[in-house]
Amino acid sequence: AQQQAENKASGRTGGIYVPPFKIAALRKQTAGLDASSREFQKLSWESLRKGINGHVNKVNVSNIRSIVPELLELNLVRGRGLLCRALMKAQLASPGFTHIYAALAAVLNTKLPENGELLLKRVVVGFRRAYKRRDKVVATAFAKFLGHLVNHQIAHELVALQLLTVLLDEPTDDSVEIAVNFTKEVGQLLDQVSPAGLLAVFERFRGILHEGAIDKRVQYTIEGLFALRKTGFLEYPAVPEELDLVEREDQITFELSLDDKIDKEDLLDVFRVDDDFEAHEAAWADIKREILGDDESGSDDDDEEDDDDGAEPTAATPAVGGPIQDLTETDLVNLRRTIYLTIMSSVGFEECAHKLMKLDIRPGLEMELCNMLIECCSQERTYLRYYGLLGQRFCVTTRVWQDAFDKAFEEQYAMIHRLETNKLRNVAKFFAHLLHTDSLPWTCLEYVRLNEEETTSSSRIFIKILMQDLAENLGLPTLRDRFDDQYMRDVFAGLFPRENPRDTRFSINFFTSIGLGGLTDALRKHLKDAPK
Repeated sequence: AQQQAENKASGRTGGIYVPPFKIAALRKQTAGLDASSREFQKLSWESLRKGINGHVNKVNVSNIRSIVPELLELNLVRGRGLLCRALMKAQLASPGFTHIYAALAAVLNTKLPENGELLLKRVVVGFRRAYKRRDKVVATAFAKFLGHLVNHQIAHELVALQLLTVLLDEPTDDSVEIAVNFTKEVGQLLDQVSPAGLLAVFERFRGILHEGAIDKRVQYTIEGLFALRKTGFLEYPAVPEELDLVEREDQITFELSLDDKIDKEDLLDVFRVDDDFEAHEAAWADIKREILGDDESGSDDDDEEDDDDGAEPTAATPAVGGPIQDLTETDLVNLRRTIYLTIMSSVGFEECAHKLMKLDIRPGLEMELCNMLIECCSQERTYLRYYGLLGQRFCVTTRVWQDAFDKAFEEQYAMIHRLETNKLRNVAKFFAHLLHTDSLPWTCLEYVRLNEEETTSSSRIFIKILMQDLAENLGLPTLRDRFDDQYMRDVFAGLFPRENPRDTRFSINFFTSIGLGGLTDALRKHLKDAPK
């Protein structure tokens, strides 16, 4: 019976559950035993297993910094198989905490790279087996774990691209859904380190959508992924700020392929008598002292630096008085990024306008918002009324925004030749919306001079789309009355030139060719009555 108990205790799990009172009794029995004895080593193994499991099971965002040194008190060289097993078991049970387990593995990997490598091997093998068995739940969980190991740079990003290639090569409902979930996890990192690879993945997703061979529900998940990409994967950060515990240059990255022949080293999970137990424990004590000693000395150094700073506050005072000027334009870049993400992530224009107004943009930086709004509008495949309504909301608040959009119109028209036709069309429709809603003063049209010398093919297309959109929304009679207003005639002198007959004819011919000849009735009369 005793032999059967020993065989059971040394099974795949590394030992059966032993109640605390039995462990205490065993400790008393083995107190006088030699460290090389089987009973002593088995008790040590059981204690190591329970310690690792306990720390892994209670780790969370708030206590991860304190859990790491406690884990390093345990022999993670002898117990690296137990550690990987505990992490994978906990992750399968709670996939929602995957980012925490990956962050813990990332910290330990900088100290003990063998642990990180073994974990990566086992996660890859676990995914391969689950995918081969068509076990969607387990495959999704392991794919998520692998994604976070990539985010923490324990695994190279190439394995992420390889995994997506495998999943999308012969798409099924399950494989595409796993690929979508995996892309959400690694999308932000791939966008930074391998934008070309991410672009190829999304092109494949687009092709799958066009083929229409998968279930509608899965197609909707792909469309949701494209929407998420527009926000820069804001809802799925690669490494949350509170879990960014490792400097990038300190991390050790392993290059592993899904096709590699991988040894999971399952024997590391099983208790075995160690003939050199004391020597190995002494070696671990040295390693532990080196790891934890470095951490403690680093903390002391930080404290000393803090003390020095407190003792001599004048040392940090700049020699030259006056405010510090940020010549790197970091604040400006951050403002543009915030504006872009707000515009792209908002559901409606009212929500977006509310969020942007809460940014409290400093006076003088209004043009940044105007330019970003126009840029986002121009990037769309077709014009979205969302942008026009958003610009309208700002213009009706204060005159400052009207002046800013007036200046933006001048700048856009001056550089209109740089825009592609699609972008040009979107910009023209955007300003047409501001004009026909009277959000933007019509005086901005004084920047337009319609003649052969001062226009290009791009500017003429811009004017054509602008005028046609105005006529469509206001009606030709109303638009004609607006242009014939005697008080605004000087403003529209560039659009309807009267000084040079050659320019007058050019304007008449232009409006006639775009189907708006009715706007030039007064101009025709002027040309007819002009002295020859």
